[in-house]
Amino acid sequence: MSEPNPQVILETSMGSITIELFKEKAPITVKNFLGYVRDGFYDGLIFHRVIKDFMVQGGGMTESLEQKKPKFAIKNEATNGLSNVRGTLAMARTAVVDSATSQFFINTVDNLFLNHRNKQPDSFGYCVFGQVMDGMEVVDQIRTVKTGNKSGHGDVPLEPVFITSARVIET
Repeated sequence: MSEPNPQVILETSMGSITIELFKEKAPITVKNFLGYVRDGFYDGLIFHRVIKDFMVQGGGMTESLEQKKPKFAIKNEATNGLSNVRGTLAMARTAVVDSATSQFFINTVDNLFLNHRNKQPDSFGYCVFGQVMDGMEVVDQIRTVKTGNKSGHGDVPLEPVFITSARVIET
């Protein structure tokens, strides 16, 4: 019998979100994310990019929109067969396929166009590595906050939405 998937609770300024991580399907990504959680990296950061009918993104910026220095970039596991559907967690990255570090997003709608289609950089996709098990109503509250431009960034919540803490639920 395999052990259960790890779970993480994200305490936000709007409520708690419980996430199940898919360690079999995205082992590198899950190990990376859990490393940041265990280090307390996400504590005090904000959801810095919120687009209502797309996703909410966090895990890399302080309230003053300064980038917190992440560890190294990881291999993109978007070929794992998991789909960017509502409630799933995926790694944010640049146009470079293997550039994900600490930033993640929660899909607020089905974003199938983010799935892996082929090995071309613009079609490689975004690695899904978890899903919201509890607290999707919190994600839905976050997705409806008023956003604007701030410090050269777009879609920034005008009232910061904090990740007050992220911790592994020990089973």
